[in-house]
Amino acid sequence: MDAASLSRPSFPIPAGVFAETVTQVQHYTDSLFRFRITRDPSFRFRSGEFVMIGLPNAEKPVFRAYSIASPSWDEGVEFYSIKVPDGPLTQHLQKLKVGDTVLMRRKPTGTLVNDALLPGKRLWMFATGTGIAPFASVIRDPETYEKFDDLILCHTCRTAGELTYGRDLVASLKADPLVGELAQRLTLYDTLTRAPWPREGRQTDLMASGKMFRDLDVPPISPDRDRAMICGSMAMLNDTKAALESFGLVEGANNRPASFVVEKAFVG
Repeated sequence: MDAASLSRPSFPIPAGVFAETVTQVQHYTDSLFRFRITRDPSFRFRSGEFVMIGLPNAEKPVFRAYSIASPSWDEGVEFYSIKVPDGPLTQHLQKLKVGDTVLMRRKPTGTLVNDALLPGKRLWMFATGTGIAPFASVIRDPETYEKFDDLILCHTCRTAGELTYGRDLVASLKADPLVGELAQRLTLYDTLTRAPWPREGRQTDLMASGKMFRDLDVPPISPDRDRAMICGSMAMLNDTKAALESFGLVEGANNRPASFVVEKAFVG
């Protein structure tokens, strides 16, 4: 054992959590990365839910809500995270290496699940930044394609590098052995707000002008046909919710399915 290991304090694993091992880490930009951990066989969740995670680096570790980016059938658990230099958890989380331990509480929850939506023809998923994480789970679940004929994933970031995670994921889905054939019905509509791109602007502006619907060659959102999920910054959540309500959609929840749902538990 090296000197660093000998001097590093060892903290007990709190009760009521899984202690999982990091199996993969990939950094996309100076501020974005993803990581995968092992999954206890007893851990169950619905695609689109989030869970509290932390690190065994203190007597009372800091836990934060993180959307699970992997689908419910995956043997591992994946997360997509922003790096915050002085964040109580992310300042440490971004230094993860394969073999490190991550703590995960046992009870997942969340509203971005198929059960919270009434049946419809088309599912819209509106995300900004790391708000794409729960949709990375939803679009890899065969149940989503059973419930909807078409899926449109709208992802807005500031710069092109921040779109890489979503673009790579959607491209890989087309060849996925489980949902590859189904994923032909999935369309990625990504936009930028601070750099040149084929599609520029905020999602709500593109909806209001009709450009989003013209680009996608689909009719404007209708409560008879369309369902939606929203995940992003607080301002984005409020603006997109207002836009969907202007089209006649109604907000739902796990105990009251309706035509759109918003993840309010944390700001992605």
